[in-house]
Amino acid sequence: MKKVIEGSWFEFQHANILEGPLHNPALAKFTADDWREKVREAAVMGLDTLVLQQVASNGKAFYHTTLRDMFPMACDDPIEAVLSAADEYGINFFMPNDWWDVESDWSRDIMAPDTVKARMQSMAELTEKYAHHKSFYGWYYSNELYLKDGIPEAFQSYVGQCVARAKELTPGKPSLIAPYGTGVVVPNDEYIRQMERTGVDFIAYQDEIGCLRHTVDDLERIWSGLRAAHDKLPQVKMWADVEVFEFHGEVGFSPLYPAPFERCKRQIELAGAYCDKILIYEFQGIMNPPDSKVFAGHKSSAQLYTDYMNWRDSVLKEK
Repeated sequence: MKKVIEGSWFEFQHANILEGPLHNPALAKFTADDWREKVREAAVMGLDTLVLQQVASNGKAFYHTTLRDMFPMACDDPIEAVLSAADEYGINFFMPNDWWDVESDWSRDIMAPDTVKARMQSMAELTEKYAHHKSFYGWYYSNELYLKDGIPEAFQSYVGQCVARAKELTPGKPSLIAPYGTGVVVPNDEYIRQMERTGVDFIAYQDEIGCLRHTVDDLERIWSGLRAAHDKLPQVKMWADVEVFEFHGEVGFSPLYPAPFERCKRQIELAGAYCDKILIYEFQGIMNPPDSKVFAGHKSSAQLYTDYMNWRDSVLKEK
């Protein structure tokens, strides 16, 4: 049975300013009503899960905190705006606890004392401010892991610390990570033991097609290997993080554009054959309804949205 997209990453601002110029300016101007409308659009698209990428970016915070100054945006409290809307439209949000460093550089020491202190303080603040929302479903640890050598001890420590803090503050709320390196990971027994030691409930693997780390033809091999590993550890659900963007210049140093639907459809179908749930990176900025009142991104995002929704309708009719 074919699967459709059920979730997406979600950002107030794309941290890499070289990748985000097509949608960041519009997002910065969104009011609380605009964010509500964007969440409504996600619900219309059939999304039941949104993953907030970060609660801070480039040295500024997306909520009022003593940790950093507020990021300059038209909306005074965008987290409150999207969670209130998600309550209304039945969407679950995963809440992050990071990017407090000035630069979003994954080579930095993610266990540096000042960074850990900010991360732990933010979790307490976010719980106090927002955990009353029914849409505050769980936690997302957004420092990305490269799986070339499995899950290293440093990353296990980072995730383990976050999971332990989440259990203290919000018992019963699950944890999510989204690593890359899916094309080179060796899903053997040692990798299974490493997954178990993290204590997370969901792993959403980046399919890495948008970042050109491999091709769509590689995905069946990649997904089938990871599926076999997760079948041996069923308490850790295997999700897909499908990249529906492409670069029209150097990867990581040029704007994100919507990818052609035919490529995205193949990615979705291959992920759906093996993964428990399909999420995309990402809904806003890359997929806009043609008549959107809160359009953010390149004009071709309307075509990708339209093509996907037509395909989705056909798939749902078959069920």
